[in-house]
Amino acid sequence: MPPLYAGLEAGGTKFVCVVGAGPDDVRVQARIPTTTPEATLREALDFFREQRAPQGPLTAAGVASFGPVDLDPSSPTYGFITSTPKPGWARTDVVGPVRQALGVPVRFDTDVNAAALAEGRWGAAQGLDGFLYLTVGTGIGGGGLVNGKLMHGLIHPEMGHVRIPHDHVADPFPGSCPFHGDCLEGLASGPAMQARWGRPAESLPDDHPGWALEARYLALALNNFVCTLSPRRIILGGGVMERLTLFPLIHRELRALLNGYVQAPQVSSHVDRYVVPPAFGARAGIMGALALAQEQGASKTEA
Repeated sequence: MPPLYAGLEAGGTKFVCVVGAGPDDVRVQARIPTTTPEATLREALDFFREQRAPQGPLTAAGVASFGPVDLDPSSPTYGFITSTPKPGWARTDVVGPVRQALGVPVRFDTDVNAAALAEGRWGAAQGLDGFLYLTVGTGIGGGGLVNGKLMHGLIHPEMGHVRIPHDHVADPFPGSCPFHGDCLEGLASGPAMQARWGRPAESLPDDHPGWALEARYLALALNNFVCTLSPRRIILGGGVMERLTLFPLIHRELRALLNGYVQAPQVSSHVDRYVVPPAFGARAGIMGALALAQEQGASKTEA
């Protein structure tokens, strides 16, 4: 029997829990609304405890969390959600309760880095040693691999909070980010679109001017990422990107912004294969949690 892993995707609106061996072998799954830290974590951990008898022992756990988070193993707040705007969740320990409840090694990372790991291992970025994964939904976050390794540094990438040009005449909306106002997330996240247009993004028709503006903002950010990180592919996931007609608008804007400067056929001739949706769709985050658990299990075995 293959080893089994626990995967936990800690999201701002829901927690997703799975027990499985990989993307083609998920034994059981649960979705839990994100309420208070105490109630949400208790329900998630109860789910994993209940699966011990029917599923068997777990080898390791992976936690893919919304952030910002503390990824420094030497820090006293390692495994914590830190300065999140999510009410009630700042300074919440996530890894500690999981490790204590399950008694297995835990690998922890951002939800977007984990999604990137899954897409690199099994999905839309297989065989690539450097690529980006950007999620556009309740917030905007980015992660990815550089030279085959997940991006970590001072903390972790915060691609949703880069500053992009904001024409206040064309778009007088001030932005919705509580920290920065009109950063990328403040201008282009799902809540920003709803606040600007007075209705949820998913209810806007394809020909609504909101989509052209959204494509412009996302392409401005991607232009910066292409020029600074030079990824071999960019994957765009999240609820807003479920509007697939947004992709051709972004492709056109990005090609115009780069204006022939980046001499690579992926951008000049095949941008539709360069900026793509995730192979796992909305499952990218939870598959990333399983991928983290697999990595932790493999490192335990090697040790």
